[in-house]
Amino acid sequence: MLTKKAKYALNALVFIAKEQKKNGNLPLTASHISTENQIPQKFLESILSDLKKSGILRSIHGKGGGYLLQKQPPEIPMVDIIRMFDGAVGLI
Repeated sequence: MLTKKAKYALNALVFIAKEQKKNGNLPLTASHISTENQIPQKFLESILSDLKKSGILRSIHGKGGGYLLQKQPPEIPMVDIIRMFDGAVGLI
């Protein structure tokens, strides 16, 4: 079972990747990601901060700022995201 934090992180990353593909490299605000994915904003901000610290996301400050993928989607293994938020992954 995945924790909500891991599920929300995966949902947010998929959403950001789809939006970047559709709209180019326009940064997405945490509030937009939160609203579109029905994730509590404060909880999402914590998740986005962790993803930024790990080098998966980058942020742009100021007006027109937000979050962008630092890496291409194929370079971000899902298992790494799950490990980041849930710890070691074991097969059952």
